[in-house]
Amino acid sequence: MPTEFISLTFPNPSTELNPLPNPAIDPDYLTRYARTLDDYEFNYTLVPYDSSYFDPFTTGATIAAVTKKLKIIIALRPNTVYPTVAAKMLATLDQLSRGRAVVHFIAGGSDVEQAREGDFLNKDERYDRLEEYIKILKRAWQSADPFDWDGKYYQFKGFSNRVRPVNGTSIPVSVGGSSDAAYRVGGSLADIFGLWGEPLKETKEQIDRIYAEAEKAGRPAGDRPRIWVTFRPIVAETEELAWAKAHRTLDALQGNRTDGRGRAKAADAPPPQNVGSQRLLDIAKRGEVQDRALWYPTVTATNARGASTALVGSVQTIVDSLLDYVDLGAELISIRGYDNLNDAIDYGRYVLPKVREALKEREGGANGTH
Repeated sequence: MPTEFISLTFPNPSTELNPLPNPAIDPDYLTRYARTLDDYEFNYTLVPYDSSYFDPFTTGATIAAVTKKLKIIIALRPNTVYPTVAAKMLATLDQLSRGRAVVHFIAGGSDVEQAREGDFLNKDERYDRLEEYIKILKRAWQSADPFDWDGKYYQFKGFSNRVRPVNGTSIPVSVGGSSDAAYRVGGSLADIFGLWGEPLKETKEQIDRIYAEAEKAGRPAGDRPRIWVTFRPIVAETEELAWAKAHRTLDALQGNRTDGRGRAKAADAPPPQNVGSQRLLDIAKRGEVQDRALWYPTVTATNARGASTALVGSVQTIVDSLLDYVDLGAELISIRGYDNLNDAIDYGRYVLPKVREALKEREGGANGTH
């Protein structure tokens, strides 16, 4: 399948560089941002989830109504919606968007965050529950015939889902994480597996783990999860300008953390519980720059909250760096910056076309047309 691009949904002008206090959704901004992604041929937008944040389903339906091709990835924690209800909600969105719905499951990386919405399972139990949840959704989408379920976490009798996905049988399922449990569940059940930006060596090791779990589950090579890797590119016309921009970005992130503004935890916050963030912080200790342009001070400045690894350089450096990951097997590349709307426009104008052009030239060379 061709390489595809993902961005994050931003519902208002608040950014990590200039965070607004308790901002509401700005419908005009959300519409403009979503249409920008659509116009510049991003393939997907991820609608995020947080215990104190906006509802992804309502936001996703709004995006579907104002775009034509953009696929909507709904971030979903299993503890928040019963699986039979989620099956119908996602299929409803799929019908409204004419087949553009995707779901990204978050098992939960923080006990504290999970407890805010009444979830007190430990991490291993959360992944076991996720495995059961995905199996229920897949069964509910495959057929409208009534079925019973008697599992450890869910029990019901005679459920029939008459809200069918557009393709009749499924909606793409994404799982992310860097733990053994994540590899097991995602490798065996997911259509897409999401990773945060790590050096090429570590990324290749993670991909191999995911593929090994897929093989262990009996999935053929042609049915393995597609790999999704996320970066925060800081791009400018020249290397010098890009690095100057990167250091301005870092100064702002560090200042906001010191002042207690924005998403980053306070400077004295405890280490993150999730393995993905722990891995990023460990890699950051090895040096600021890894491989071509993978920059880690943005990781330490935010205590590795979410996808925080930057790529820094000219347009060509960013393009070459992304192609390195495509060569490893990444089929979905998520890129979002720090000046959300303007960065998305820059990526759409300069980065996406060059990556696609390079891949097209490779394909032409392989087919002997050049």
